[in-house]
Amino acid sequence: MVVVGAVGVGWAAYRKLDGNITSDTTAADELARFERERPTALVRDAQNILVIGSDSRSGGGNAAYGRDSGTERSDTTILLHLAANRQSATAVSLPRDLMVDVPSCRRADGSRTEPEFAMFNQAFQSGGSACTIRTVERMTDIRIDHHVVVDFSGFKEMVDAVDGVEVCLAAPIHDKAAKLRLPAGKVKLDGEQALGYVRARKSLGDGSDTERMDRQQRFLAALAAKVRGNDVLLNPVKLYPVLDAATSSLTTDPGLASLRGLYDLVRGMRTIPMEKVQFLTVPRKSYAYDSNRDELVEPAARRLFARLRSDAPVAVARELPGGMREGHSEELSGSPSRRPDTPDPLPTFRGSTAAEEACG
Repeated sequence: MVVVGAVGVGWAAYRKLDGNITSDTTAADELARFERERPTALVRDAQNILVIGSDSRSGGGNAAYGRDSGTERSDTTILLHLAANRQSATAVSLPRDLMVDVPSCRRADGSRTEPEFAMFNQAFQSGGSACTIRTVERMTDIRIDHHVVVDFSGFKEMVDAVDGVEVCLAAPIHDKAAKLRLPAGKVKLDGEQALGYVRARKSLGDGSDTERMDRQQRFLAALAAKVRGNDVLLNPVKLYPVLDAATSSLTTDPGLASLRGLYDLVRGMRTIPMEKVQFLTVPRKSYAYDSNRDELVEPAARRLFARLRSDAPVAVARELPGGMREGHSEELSGSPSRRPDTPDPLPTFRGSTAAEEACG
């Protein structure tokens, strides 16, 4: 009777978690319409997942973050590449202000937009996740295998489910807009504070989107370390609330829209060494015609995308040495020529790893 009862409870929990996930069938149908123009995956078992943070004010718990204007924008977008051997993971932040070619996309009412050269987050506003995926694929020539959309409330609940995440602040924070009042030093953020911390822009640091993305990457690294360090993945009592919060907040492609699909994905990631979980921002600079917008730095961005597409390794560093350009590990001047018989150096990009101690 005890065994039967335990199995019944386990099955009920599984069904609840499995039913929490929303399947993005609309995006799947739209992507199927344009299958011929999508890139081809080059490396079997390598995975490219687009993680989209939506600023939607609709839905439970999201109205507190502003008025629902009827439109959603991609507040944060990260291209996550998982190596085929699952020995490394590279998360690339794509700036929302990046100027890109957005294709004609299907609106929610069934009409279609015109192709345009616009800010990257316009893609999600125009045609949701399918439009964002097509825009990323055109820009990178990388096939997106899966996508995940997370809203404000879901992010907050996931942080609370792991009992908060510790970060290190160089100076106190007092941000009225983000409702943050935090002291300097090591601080444990709950879900509400974490959401304000990763979204704040103008009042923290130099107010740039670059610093905001750096802050998001550091927080995600701390969150990954917390989950691994607390043995959450191996403890059902700790794991269930995390899975419940995560699945309740996710909209994914049909291939991930089940507990089994997500479990298989996470299981493949759990053995990746923390020093091989890398975070970086796509090489970009201020747009030539508007300093408040961004454009890609070439050929560094093209080199990064090509290596991810072919599942080739890249390296990251907090600060590139003087005389080094992003995406290249040779000095611009004053260095001896590389011998023809030596291998090409590993391309290095500005970033960090999940193993780095936030408080140094």
